[in-house]
Amino acid sequence: MEKIINIEKHNELHREFYLTCEKYYIFELLTLSAGMMGLYTYNLRGGVFSNAQTGNIVKMSVAFGEGNFSGGFYYFIPFTAYILGTILSEILPVKVRHSHFIRWDTMLVGIEIVVLFAIGFMPLSWPDQIAQVLINFLCSMQFNTFRQAEGVPMATTFVTNHVRQIGISIARVIKHHEQEHEARQKALKHGKLILAFFIGGVFMTFISDYCLEKSIWFAIIPLSVCFIFLLRSDLIYEKAMFDIKPHGH
Repeated sequence: MEKIINIEKHNELHREFYLTCEKYYIFELLTLSAGMMGLYTYNLRGGVFSNAQTGNIVKMSVAFGEGNFSGGFYYFIPFTAYILGTILSEILPVKVRHSHFIRWDTMLVGIEIVVLFAIGFMPLSWPDQIAQVLINFLCSMQFNTFRQAEGVPMATTFVTNHVRQIGISIARVIKHHEQEHEARQKALKHGKLILAFFIGGVFMTFISDYCLEKSIWFAIIPLSVCFIFLLRSDLIYEKAMFDIKPHGH
């Protein structure tokens, strides 16, 4: 019995430390919001996918294959915005980190809240590209900023990798029974993020018919909760840890 207690104390002392921006519940909140953002642009802002670009490339390919070049280039706009958002999310964190006030991760979530709030005031009669570019920027920066949840590579803006990881986990259960518990836990985490994205998408599809352009404000709710946790850590619990980079960066 004493040996078991000592092992537990050893594991506790040597457990990997993760910043708040790497905690799993932060990724759940971000994924829930991303599901709403994706369905918002698809349902109300021109039928494009803001979360990832595979769907847009597929639509562009179909348009080009049918000889509809003007329609094909339409999907080049979100694709370009996604690239530019990734570039910015690589450059800005260094400058923000040197300020030693708040982390880039926290600032990004704050930026998302402000931008989504502004988009809610844009009538649906405005060109769809305005909202598309803004949300593509946000999704690409979020995807490139939040990379690992407690040491496990995860995406917050799309679910393809989560589906893949569930398949890998099931295969490990079949091949290596001694890894069954770990594989089950990993599959459960990826499955919960898929569910969060799905719930966000279903809710946005339902509410968009009633709230129209302002329905994007519902995506701000999980982001606001996320922002409170991150800001509290930056100002109190992790104030002296600005030089520590999140895993995967």
